[in-house]
Amino acid sequence: MARKYLIETYGCQMNVHDSERMAGLLEQAGFEATDTDDDADLVVINTCSVRERAEEKLYTRLGDIKGLASRTGRAPMVAVTGCVAQQEGGQILAKSKLVDIVLGTQRVKMLPVLVAQATTADEPLVDIATPYDEPTFPLGLTRREDPVKGYVTIIEGCNDYCTYCVVPYTRGHERMRARAEIVREVEELAASGRREIQLLGQIVNHYQAPDDPACDFAGLLAAVHDVPGIERIRFASPHPRHCSDRFIETLQRLPKVCRHLHLPVQSGSSRILKAMRRRHTREDYLALVDKLRAALPGIQLSTDMIVGFPGETVQDFDATLTLTEAVRFHSMFSFKYSPRPNTLAARRLADDVTEEEKTRRIMVLQARQKAIQAELHAAAMGRTVDVLVDTSSRRRPWELAGRTSGNTVVNFPGDAAWLGRFVPVTIERTGAFGVWGQPAGPAQERPC
Repeated sequence: MARKYLIETYGCQMNVHDSERMAGLLEQAGFEATDTDDDADLVVINTCSVRERAEEKLYTRLGDIKGLASRTGRAPMVAVTGCVAQQEGGQILAKSKLVDIVLGTQRVKMLPVLVAQATTADEPLVDIATPYDEPTFPLGLTRREDPVKGYVTIIEGCNDYCTYCVVPYTRGHERMRARAEIVREVEELAASGRREIQLLGQIVNHYQAPDDPACDFAGLLAAVHDVPGIERIRFASPHPRHCSDRFIETLQRLPKVCRHLHLPVQSGSSRILKAMRRRHTREDYLALVDKLRAALPGIQLSTDMIVGFPGETVQDFDATLTLTEAVRFHSMFSFKYSPRPNTLAARRLADDVTEEEKTRRIMVLQARQKAIQAELHAAAMGRTVDVLVDTSSRRRPWELAGRTSGNTVVNFPGDAAWLGRFVPVTIERTGAFGVWGQPAGPAQERPC
């Protein structure tokens, strides 16, 4: 009987894609997937350390597995991977005796090898070795759960060292994948029936092809746009300072590139942005938003925002609120600042905003953003929008959901056979986090 594995993923889209890669490697090694730890021979916990709460999830989950072992008398092999593994290394073993393998972010390809070694090892195995791997990965090995969309990594690591960010310390310096390799992976996704791809990189629009000096991110978008079968292209996350005129013109002329841009700002205060080493000001960001909306009418923007950064005053926070109101983001990921190990802010700046004040600020910001989202969705009432169907309910397969090009979630009744097709939907009801409607025409293979 084949051994079974369970992978649990915390964190960003890059972590999700890393888990897809690890799943493919384990299946090549003879494992089968399971969705419960009751019969798992191996549990892989793929971690994130961008926020403190993500680390806490790891140790809570390890406690659950310990309880499982005491109840059932069986304990699966446990591997901790991802950013917390890279950051903490062997210190994880001091906090939990359940862990058999600690595997860093750049050692994903070694997982099957370490699993084999751990079956006979006298001690837990730790592999967080550097220098960092090249960001290549064999085509055809990734186990992709989503039948409609596919992730494609184009950059690993980051060179920016924003003062709050742990990524350069957990994923290393910036490394670019070859243009030819990226295009081959997109072609493979199209051949498998995927209709949407998402290009991933910490600063995705800083891409420069190592195998083609003339190919920047705009050139890569054009190359991916030419792949037959791919109907939508998304990417995350661009940096405001790399949104050049060439980049904007490319978005404007390539219809497959979705009319949604996730554009992290982090704060509405130029003073705080300088302390964060973001290399853009409030004024720069607002001018960029104006330029994008002039070139791409109807484009929907989302962002990341941090409150309670060291030294943030009430006036600085008010600047975040007024920027939020000025831009009117369609969605926002907002967080309370927490010091991350090794970062410049943790080493040099006092965490001087109280937890109570951070909580107050995040609640005010989220309430303001929720109201904006509700207003923007309400303005779409009665419109007919093109939706790529990407989800059907397991219990009620006639309930479908998908996204517009602008990334609005649309819920509607339909046939589960429409998964992966485009459906025109007339919006009849709206809320802060999505809209509901009725099909206005037949499902189609290509955008309506």
